[in-house]
Amino acid sequence: MDVEALFNRHQAALVRYLLRYTGDPDAAADAAQETYLTLIERPPERDDNVRAWLFSVATNVVRQNRRKRHEAALAPDEVEKIPARDPALDPLAAVELDEKRKTVRRLVAKLSSKERTILLMREEGFTHREIAETVGTTAKSIGTMIDRALQKLARYLEESGEELA
Repeated sequence: MDVEALFNRHQAALVRYLLRYTGDPDAAADAAQETYLTLIERPPERDDNVRAWLFSVATNVVRQNRRKRHEAALAPDEVEKIPARDPALDPLAAVELDEKRKTVRRLVAKLSSKERTILLMREEGFTHREIAETVGTTAKSIGTMIDRALQKLARYLEESGEELA
């Protein structure tokens, strides 16, 4: 198994996923590093879907680290650390966009860990089968789980009285 090639192919997407999952750039970088150490020390038994394996291990690393620290990975004060990556906007549009991002992050933080994982992996372009392998369910159930998580987010948004449009 060519770890360097796997690193080059998946590192950017893995860190992006972990950053969204944790809300903390340092925690994301640490979890990604630990994931690749796990790949070296205990590679997957099958080579057919290393990408899903990496994301599954990374998710478990974050969960284990969170348990060790006894703090929520997406606590509202930690979410502020996520850097904006969009091109520069006029000041008013930038403030409005920042407020919308904060709202979305706060609402996503209210989802269960499994729901966050499913939605964030979907956003990264994973197939239902890959997501199912990561969260330990069937590929057939992922569509329903995505729909329910999105409905829950919509309900949270409605209850908050805030608007994203």
